[in-house]
Amino acid sequence: MKKTWLLHAAALALLAGSAGAAELKFAPGEDKKFNWTSFEDFKKGHDLKGQSLTIFGPWRGEDQALFESVFAYFEEATGIDVKYSSSENYEQQIVIDTQAGSPPEVAILPQPGLIADLASKGYLTPLGDELKTWLLENYAAGQSWVDLSTYKGKDGAEALYAFPYKIDVKSLVWYVPENFEDAGYEVPKTMEELKALTEQIVEDGGTPWCIGLGSGGATGWPATDWVEDMMLRTSSPETYDKWVTNAIPFTDPAVLTAIDEFGWFAKNDKFVDGGSAAVASTDFRDSPKGLFGAPPKCYLHHQASFVPSFFPEGTVVGEDADFFYMPPYESKKDLGNPVLGAGTLAMITKDSPAARAFIEFLQTPIAHELWMAQSSFLTPYKSASKETYANAPMAKQGDILLNATTFRFDGSDLMPGKIGAGAFWTGMVDYTGGKSAADVAASIQKAWDGLK
Repeated sequence: MKKTWLLHAAALALLAGSAGAAELKFAPGEDKKFNWTSFEDFKKGHDLKGQSLTIFGPWRGEDQALFESVFAYFEEATGIDVKYSSSENYEQQIVIDTQAGSPPEVAILPQPGLIADLASKGYLTPLGDELKTWLLENYAAGQSWVDLSTYKGKDGAEALYAFPYKIDVKSLVWYVPENFEDAGYEVPKTMEELKALTEQIVEDGGTPWCIGLGSGGATGWPATDWVEDMMLRTSSPETYDKWVTNAIPFTDPAVLTAIDEFGWFAKNDKFVDGGSAAVASTDFRDSPKGLFGAPPKCYLHHQASFVPSFFPEGTVVGEDADFFYMPPYESKKDLGNPVLGAGTLAMITKDSPAARAFIEFLQTPIAHELWMAQSSFLTPYKSASKETYANAPMAKQGDILLNATTFRFDGSDLMPGKIGAGAFWTGMVDYTGGKSAADVAASIQKAWDGLK
């Protein structure tokens, strides 16, 4: 899936072995910005010395080291020896291991569709109504997280099977503050203001947007994020859910509206660097570079939180480049502040006291703060101290999650692979190339209807 590929393309290791006990990154009790009380309280109720816990997840390289620095505190608190492993093809590996009857005790995955499949085959342990209540009370937009973590089991009954942990935000627009200051532009608070800014930049002789859909065999995926963001800003979350499950077709008026909202920006030659014809041929990794030209080739760029990896070397986020929340429509206040994103979910694939204890550990503020204080970790957990975020940009993205009224997972990642990572991608390339939303939607729906 595209999210997996993007987040792990820079992984340094193909296989993560047993981590073993690790040195604690932050001395318990010393730095007062951490909620050490939650660590001590957890420690009192979980003496499981001598037990072990196997965890299988997607993190390798730098992310693996960061995760190890977190579960070291779980080991310290419980006496449990954690053995973490991963694989370059972890999606296939977890299926193989569960089918063979040799799963890890805890699996952590970034794909709700795969989790739903595991749950339907009886490979996951329900986490209980108590955790459901906990998510509703402790996570911003709590119902969204309960919905994301709830799946049908082998018996067809719905239950909470997963705990959302480590979230990514996609609803971001990037810009260069110096360019805005020089031109006298202000960060828009509504979609109407964003459109007005787009038109103002053209009136001033500039080009508003850099958009690139190129990504080799995955060309087209950046446009799906645009459409998903627009879907959440023009239709209800329930409509979004129906769309990604094919309960309503791609040809539904709500979907066509979202596609054409993307087209308002991407299919106007004056609005895009290189004109609309360049959208599909421009590599997504190169597309943000226009922000940093002198004069700038563009002023705005829609992309997820990972995009600074492709900024010019030495760019400081928060100074040389910054971002704002992709705003909602003033005219659709009833839709609140929706956020599009992705993330990982932890589940029990082999029940044990150690596995249960780990899920309980993830409910402590300290389990979030330890990673927040380093890098690449966002959480909607309201009790986690925002002061622990390693830098201002991370804290700002964390605020976007905390202010969200609705969170929805990347839609194309929820669709069958041949649609979300196939027909939807190519359809968006055709759309920016001149085809109508109706024609493109019909071709995508035909592909979906043709699935066995």
